[in-house]
Amino acid sequence: MLEGEAMSDQKPSSDKVNRRKFLDQTARLAAGAAIGTTALSYSRILGANQRIALGHIGIGNRGRELDGIASRLKEPHNVEMTAVCDLWKVNRERAVAANKDYYGRTPRDFKYMEDLLAFKDVDAVLISTPEHSHSPVLKAVAEAGKDAYVEKPMGNVLEEAKAARDAVLSRNLIVQVGTQHRSELYPRAARELIQTGALGEVSKVEVVWNYHGPRWRGRPEVKQIREEDTDWRKWLMTRPDRPFDPQIYFEFRLYKEFSSGIADQWMSHGIDLVHWFMDVHFPKSVTAHGGIFAWRDGRENPDTFQALLEYPKGFMVSYATSFGNDSESFTRYMGKKATLINLGGEGSPRYQLVEEKGNHEDNPNVYGERQQKFITLPGEKGLPPTAIGDEDLHHMTNWFECLRSRKQPHATVENGFAHSAACIMAAHSYWGGKKLYWDSKNELILDRPPAEA
Repeated sequence: MLEGEAMSDQKPSSDKVNRRKFLDQTARLAAGAAIGTTALSYSRILGANQRIALGHIGIGNRGRELDGIASRLKEPHNVEMTAVCDLWKVNRERAVAANKDYYGRTPRDFKYMEDLLAFKDVDAVLISTPEHSHSPVLKAVAEAGKDAYVEKPMGNVLEEAKAARDAVLSRNLIVQVGTQHRSELYPRAARELIQTGALGEVSKVEVVWNYHGPRWRGRPEVKQIREEDTDWRKWLMTRPDRPFDPQIYFEFRLYKEFSSGIADQWMSHGIDLVHWFMDVHFPKSVTAHGGIFAWRDGRENPDTFQALLEYPKGFMVSYATSFGNDSESFTRYMGKKATLINLGGEGSPRYQLVEEKGNHEDNPNVYGERQQKFITLPGEKGLPPTAIGDEDLHHMTNWFECLRSRKQPHATVENGFAHSAACIMAAHSYWGGKKLYWDSKNELILDRPPAEA
């Protein structure tokens, strides 16, 4: 619903919402369109009283958050973490202790994912490994016939992302990609508003998310790990062999062979929301620019980055991030009838609708005269916060529901492939200094417009 509010410069006492209070808001979300039922998918439908046995591959910082989310849903959804896997023994030991505390039973622990995937007491697998291994691990999980929850980006090498997607689709598996904002209540309400046509024809979307600090540098684990306590070659996955480097191991988002940094980590969320809100999948073209202007600390990936994406539907997206300045972040969907503004950075629940009426050249006061409303939830008093953590329960809830119903979840493997392609194009454009084009027929990235059919 839309709640009329006068604009105010006065900020609420705490923009950062209390995580527990917000996460425990209960609202069952629709699971998505049903897939065709094959013999395989039918055989995997679980009864309401059957336990879902979970495994988890890659249990670092985000992995521990996912474990906590799953544990909070253990009773209403009858799930249990029965196996954990991480190459670094410190992460394995932490995960074993945490999940024993959550479930009252000690999960099996594995160093290698192949051993976990061979373990019969696993129905579905959470994947929160470093970004360069998301697609290869998802492909292996799919080939083992198991459903999955995979963190974003779903992949940062096009052929690997494509192979993972195909492995999932060929087996009718249920895969939820970790673009969790698709399941959160405020973005869902904002999308519903856009679908009514309230914005009119949208010509441009602007996403500006900033942060002041040497993002991803300074992880304490860099000084803790010893090479003998992990398997460096296995960690590298499909990347070429190189000497063991604890900084790459834990600060991989700074190194271009393993991550594109801002594009992989932040733009993946931003562009996925654009795809969802605007009912699009792949950009027509992408160009990107940036550099290391704020933190010259040995990083390879830019700390200042901007991408421009054109979509076949007829609008442009501008995505920009600076790590050298914390100017207010926002997203604007700019239509002929109205502008939808998301006030705050990635994950902000505060959406404002501003009518597009008049012209500032004819009326200098027009901005203050336009009607403005905020999206609120039923029964809500006051404005939503402008920030929230990554531990909302709705996305995992949706996945658990779909594991039983065999319906597709909110963030499908197709959605994951689409946001991955856009981010890969942006990264390649940045590194190559070229405008790139998407060949939708052949699913290829080209340096020239694809030939007309």
